[in-house]
Amino acid sequence: MAIDYEKRDGVAYITLNNPAKANIFDKETSDAISEAWIDLWEDRQIRCAIVTGAGDRHFCGGHNLAPRENITAEEREYLRTQRIFWPLAGTVHGQKTGVDGRMGDHYPRVWKPVIAAVNGWAAGAGLYMLLSSTDIRIASAEHARFKFALTTQGWLGHGPGASLLIKQLRYIDAMKMLLTDDPVDAAEALRIGLVNEVVPHAQLMERAETIARHIVTMPPVTLRMMKEFVVRFGDLPTDQAWHVQNLINNLLIQVTTDGEEGRQAFNEKRPPDFTGGLRRRGEAWDELSEEDARRLDEAYRSGEF
Repeated sequence: MAIDYEKRDGVAYITLNNPAKANIFDKETSDAISEAWIDLWEDRQIRCAIVTGAGDRHFCGGHNLAPRENITAEEREYLRTQRIFWPLAGTVHGQKTGVDGRMGDHYPRVWKPVIAAVNGWAAGAGLYMLLSSTDIRIASAEHARFKFALTTQGWLGHGPGASLLIKQLRYIDAMKMLLTDDPVDAAEALRIGLVNEVVPHAQLMERAETIARHIVTMPPVTLRMMKEFVVRFGDLPTDQAWHVQNLINNLLIQVTTDGEEGRQAFNEKRPPDFTGGLRRRGEAWDELSEEDARRLDEAYRSGEF
């Protein structure tokens, strides 16, 4: 199996499972993980995902760079040039769109929280997936390593690694990774903000699961909308992003059950039970009398409501 994929109690587990070949993205693995992203996206019972690699050497070592046996080096360069000008329909820079039409099936943004348990090397496409598809990153103290892995080959890379590094790290830290192509160990990754936490390797999955289990108790529609808000609109000017945030917030309050459940549970001093339920469209409010209209207008203008 190219990957192991299972679902337990609201959490999806994706394990790249080809340790003999550094858990690389070959065609079989790419197709399998694309199907997993689609499944966890569409399964309403899944509220969080954990991505890791088999073994203790590689999270994901990158792409399979070997061409088909019947393709010569010259033909390979021809096809790469063709891909620039004539990409296939339904692809992003030649990669199938899969679950996310903007980033291709290698680097999707899934509107559910994704935790990376980085068990070993994340290099090339492995680093790109980490940057594009994961939201919380836990690294093995003993084995996690991170490397851009393309500038030493004379490339900027077909994937979004350079673009994402510049957005997610300080300029000087991103440029050091990009211009030297030196590997970064777990401690340095924590210092520069590439990962959230570093834990002993034996505790890696335990820590990832602790976070995932907490996320499962959170309101699923709110988390899904929060992630989409940050990814889609986070780069807007603050006043514009705030406007979009306010619109989304009103949608959550008005047309999901979780917004009301959160307030009720707080007032009743009990744990909330978030289901992600949706509300029906209700009847319009009755027309206000002049007296009620003046009273409510006064409250509205005061902000005390």
